[in-house]
Amino acid sequence: MDKIKVGIIGAGGYGGCGAIELLLNHPYAEIRGLVAKQDVGRPISELYPHLTGFCDLPVFAPDDQDCPDDFQVVFFATPDGVGQSTAPAWIKKGIKVIDYSGDFRFNDLETYKGYATRIGRPQEHASPELLPQSVYGLAELHRNEISGTNLVGNPGCFAVSCILGLSPAIKSNLIEPDSIIFDAKTGVSGAGKTPNPTFHYPARYESMNAYKISGHQHVYEIERELSLLAGQDIKVTFTPHVVPLCRGILTTIYGQLNEGQNLKTAEEAYRSFYKNDVFVRVFGPEKLQVSTNVRGSNFCNISVNVDERTGKLIVVSLIDNLVKGQAGSAVQNMNIMFGLDETEGLLHPGSFP
Repeated sequence: MDKIKVGIIGAGGYGGCGAIELLLNHPYAEIRGLVAKQDVGRPISELYPHLTGFCDLPVFAPDDQDCPDDFQVVFFATPDGVGQSTAPAWIKKGIKVIDYSGDFRFNDLETYKGYATRIGRPQEHASPELLPQSVYGLAELHRNEISGTNLVGNPGCFAVSCILGLSPAIKSNLIEPDSIIFDAKTGVSGAGKTPNPTFHYPARYESMNAYKISGHQHVYEIERELSLLAGQDIKVTFTPHVVPLCRGILTTIYGQLNEGQNLKTAEEAYRSFYKNDVFVRVFGPEKLQVSTNVRGSNFCNISVNVDERTGKLIVVSLIDNLVKGQAGSAVQNMNIMFGLDETEGLLHPGSFP
């Protein structure tokens, strides 16, 4: 088949760079154009020297008429607000859109307004007519819908770890729905490329903190997806932390087991739920899982444990926030949208040490 022509908007950030890295090794994709507001005119390999000789395309300004536009799919590796303003023009041309931000993660305006309030954005959406068409881009739960849409809202990185980590327990009624706690740790790259005093090396080295306690925007995605699986409204406790690590998310999930459930039934539920999902690997308590097991890969490793003393299900869910939590999910969604095997360009083990 002919290669899929890809444009990347926001190519200069970590999410754009991640997409470039993955697409360079994709057998059915070709990067046709890179767009960003900064570093216009410079080859992308000047910004990221490790791309030298692999991708030396120049960065175009968003309004540059010389930028190639013969795309079949556009990745918006951009902050909230960009995609909702400019994606409609691409969609009208019949070009598929995958947006990294929260602009298209929600199918109705009221839910979006709640999310927008959490992140300090205006509640009005620039393209509300597109929200009913958008599909939440967590392939393991929505691949059928993704295959039939032109607009995908990529999930948030924390949400990927949390939703994949708990979906089997919710679907199989393993735990009490009102007992759910997510304790999540992320590396500093989750804050993006823009310099910030909080993430300056002396401020972050050997330092960690909780933030947005009981107020993180990804809770909207987590609660919606789990509620859909449960068939009832679910509220969760979610606390994110930043730790002195470049990349990776480790989420420890707690829930009170229902009567009759135990480690054996929990493991069976998880393995059954993900039996056809290549990128989700389920382990029991006998194998210690660490963040480097998934670093640089599109895998989510899930460790299923039970504290028999307290009757708690304890699940540890690990992803690379820049791959499965961002660019990897985007490429996986692109594969599905174009009828490819969803593993194309993604089936590699990551990096160690």
